[in-house]
Amino acid sequence: MNTLIIDATIQTPYICFDSENNKFEITGKSLPEDADEFYLPVLDWLKKYKKQAVNQTFFHFKIDYFNTSSARYISAMIKILDELSANHTVKIFWHYRKIDEDMQSMGEEYFETTKVDFELVEIK
Repeated sequence: MNTLIIDATIQTPYICFDSENNKFEITGKSLPEDADEFYLPVLDWLKKYKKQAVNQTFFHFKIDYFNTSSARYISAMIKILDELSANHTVKIFWHYRKIDEDMQSMGEEYFETTKVDFELVEIK
């Protein structure tokens, strides 16, 4: 499966989905003007990956900040990972800065919505 890499901008995060090297990462801020345009290709890639996934998927969310429209897509990604976890080993790592209680809280909320192995990772 082809690797999906989207470079970060001021309004969008860096995305690297590399199934060959088991690297699944979203990093930075997510404030796209058109969330559908930005995230629909990302969701399409994940849906295709789900059909031919490797045995273990370790997914890292390293998001500093996201808006409401991005939250909808983050939820959708977690749902796809939850579905994938029925037949594969999946672990989500939710990275947040120690001083950022909002991002920690969001990670805890997402954790409560899924059966996926989920780890909150505090960055100092």
